[in-house]
Amino acid sequence: MFSKALKGVALAALIAGAGLAGTATLPTHAHAGEGSITVTYKDDVSTLDPAIGYDWQNWSMIKSLFDGLMDYKPGTTELVPDLATDYTVSDDGMTYTFMLRKGVKFHNGREFKASDVKYTLDRVVNPKTQSPGAGFFDTIKGFDTASAGEADGLDGIEVVDDYTVKFTLKQPDAAFLHKMALNFAHIVPKEAVDEWGQDFGKHPVGTGAFMLDEWTLGQRLVFKANPQYHIAGIPKLDSIVVEVGQEPVVALLRLQRGEVDIAGDGIPPAKFLEVMNDPEYKDLVVSGEQLHTGYVTLNTKIPPFDNVKVRQAVNMAVNKDRIVRVINGRAVPANQPLPPLMPGYNTDYKGYAFDPNKAKELLAEAGYEDGVATTLFVANTDPQPRIAQAIQQDLASIGMKVEIKSLAQANVIAAGGEADQAPMIWSGGMAWIADFPDPSNFYGPILGCGGAVPGGWNWSWYCNEELDAEASKADAMADPSQAEARIDLWRDIFTKVMDDAPWVPVFNEQRYTIRSPRLVAEDAILVDPVHIPVHYDYIAVK
Repeated sequence: MFSKALKGVALAALIAGAGLAGTATLPTHAHAGEGSITVTYKDDVSTLDPAIGYDWQNWSMIKSLFDGLMDYKPGTTELVPDLATDYTVSDDGMTYTFMLRKGVKFHNGREFKASDVKYTLDRVVNPKTQSPGAGFFDTIKGFDTASAGEADGLDGIEVVDDYTVKFTLKQPDAAFLHKMALNFAHIVPKEAVDEWGQDFGKHPVGTGAFMLDEWTLGQRLVFKANPQYHIAGIPKLDSIVVEVGQEPVVALLRLQRGEVDIAGDGIPPAKFLEVMNDPEYKDLVVSGEQLHTGYVTLNTKIPPFDNVKVRQAVNMAVNKDRIVRVINGRAVPANQPLPPLMPGYNTDYKGYAFDPNKAKELLAEAGYEDGVATTLFVANTDPQPRIAQAIQQDLASIGMKVEIKSLAQANVIAAGGEADQAPMIWSGGMAWIADFPDPSNFYGPILGCGGAVPGGWNWSWYCNEELDAEASKADAMADPSQAEARIDLWRDIFTKVMDDAPWVPVFNEQRYTIRSPRLVAEDAILVDPVHIPVHYDYIAVK
């Protein structure tokens, strides 16, 4: 998942005042939340449809409105059943059978059933839905024909009875349970989708802890507690007010005045040192690692980056420590695609040392002893242009003349999706945050051959078919007894990727957020590694 503007998020002409009806007479739990919080964001939300929404801003909102068969224990990457009560896996790893919770209600009052699971996944892979997450489910039997529009649904999903659903795969898939926790697999009711059609994302109906109560375009969204939520005592709040159109600096000032509880865009770069050095905010700043890597892509289809020695030279020329200082130390230098928290991260791998002299030698060996000119694309929001300038200076020192193209994020994303457009891209503001905590997610979409397609996210256009075969082998190692060997294989794959140097991994960003003093939540929930940026369901107020 790309962070910040991620995956082409654009403001849509959303209907104001979108609300829900039909919940007043439903049975309630004894505790349905107390108090309200206010969260701010600069940008409006594009959609709340779990089949379509794919950015860090609506990720948490969607997870608050919908549930999946699986989820993560708050603040961790530990998988736990959610709408499922239990599951079994066949000995060959090809069949998953889920036993479902009874009595779970959608926001419209209807009980959740196994047929809703099949409908949800059939809808995601249907090309008419245009879901960016369809490919995650490619190991389910029948995916090829369903995703091509040649079948009504997935043959590999069987409704055994109202509370049992069975998945049959084409091949073992070690990440399958993680995929069942993705927003794309969050369950939706067919009748609500039929009622609203393409506007379902403006009128979402799920089984989640919150329900959408109001959506005023460009101003705010209001979520109210679901009084019939299937986990007693959750949510802990009556409501969440999300105010949009708030500049991060203004949001921070409002939080300091007690008008805002969470500055959703984080601490703005211009105010970071001021906030961090103010003892008044010492206990209000929450930080933690996230499954994130910021990197420079080197387009292997465009000279001079079709030469591996040039790519290796660039890796040796970029001063990552200096770039981390540019962003006030809010990251740690990276030497490989995987972030340190991800299974498969190679703690023994040293990467390319910062060595401009060796970089010059490699450039000369590649035939560019007199230097070479190229272009670096970058998003035009602070601090990304400043980081690009630092990279430009580093590469000038080895004889590379780099022109910077600073564009709107959507334009950078579009350029990256074309093979001949962007020789280099600094991914900052759009860098990869894991969709789920498995190393496969850092390969297929952004380094695998399948991502090196028009409109794809493999902006280096790197395709190593031998490594793709190794990746497929790793994905098929679903037997728990193979878990260690599988991670070892992934570790080897990413080390070999770095031999080819299609990226310059620059840093693993730390997540910093600031909260009001009245907020009550574990720090791990406020910087939850999976429910980005926070897990609203477990937040309370004093």
